[in-house]
Amino acid sequence: MTLDAFDRKILDLLQEDATVPIAEIGERVGLSHTPCWRRIRRLEKEGYIRARVALVDRKKVNVGMTVFIQVKTPIHRVGWIDEFKQAVHDIPEIVESYRLAGEIDYLVRLVVPDIERFDQVYKALISRLEFLDLTSSIVMEELKFTTSVPTRYA
Repeated sequence: MTLDAFDRKILDLLQEDATVPIAEIGERVGLSHTPCWRRIRRLEKEGYIRARVALVDRKKVNVGMTVFIQVKTPIHRVGWIDEFKQAVHDIPEIVESYRLAGEIDYLVRLVVPDIERFDQVYKALISRLEFLDLTSSIVMEELKFTTSVPTRYA
């Protein structure tokens, strides 16, 4: 399915605030309530909208420290990848993880309250798997953070 200008505008508005009433979304994109509601339902059904969530302020829940870990694996085999995926899913402080092409095999982002908790997470990770190298970088300042993706390419 190709998205039209109405669909893209609806997605942009919902990415800003998923609690906006359908009538207001329709008004802002130039559709009446029912056609707007049908488009939103279709976008959900077709997987363009994966979920509607609340974004929690990390500092207010005491996980204001962000750490990136660059991972180099000692071996490249499916079993190791599966074990790593499971470890990543089991550690709640890990909020993102990516397998990369290039010199670094994986990039992991985690949020913790302090360096002591980061050290505990680090030790939990290395107790489960062997790594060739883990390089950690502590974020000093967040310059941009968004969960919105550009829709103009759809």
